[in-house]
Amino acid sequence: MKKKIAVITLVSLIILYFVIQKQGTVKEADFLEPKLQEIEAYLEMKDSLNTAVSKAPVAWHLDHSLKVINGICDSLLVSDPKAYSSNFSATRLFCFTFNYIPRGRAKAPKRVQPPAIITTEAIKTQLETSRTKIQGAFLLDNNANIKHPFFKQLDKGQSLRFIQLHTEHHLKIVRDILKK
Repeated sequence: MKKKIAVITLVSLIILYFVIQKQGTVKEADFLEPKLQEIEAYLEMKDSLNTAVSKAPVAWHLDHSLKVINGICDSLLVSDPKAYSSNFSATRLFCFTFNYIPRGRAKAPKRVQPPAIITTEAIKTQLETSRTKIQGAFLLDNNANIKHPFFKQLDKGQSLRFIQLHTEHHLKIVRDILKK
């Protein structure tokens, strides 16, 4: 009886893993547009700050999100699809399954940290760049890939899914900053 339960559990976990791997793909090139429009809508409130939610103002989260989008798209573009190999990451499985990135667990790498002064114009420029780069990334080989510090190697679909998840993570923080 215990052996049967163990086998059923193992098979269920394997099926769940492959379902989530497929869930990690994005099917439409404009998948991020609603989030980019939301970023644009928050530009008027870019200087808002609520230290009970975040030490950083709204502008920091907007700029950081766009730097991540553009950086991932750039990395996908120059990656070698032949170098991709599928891998397992429990952290990725958790985050992708529950559409959730815990707050305050990681520090942004220097290359995606915003400058000390963030202008509206700089964010607008990055927004337009993001729109173009997302369209280009969507057309890349499915095995275009990036290396993520927590999620290991991500293929194109997983990378685009991460962009979606990461952007939503920061938009949730912005929404909480702006709550009265």
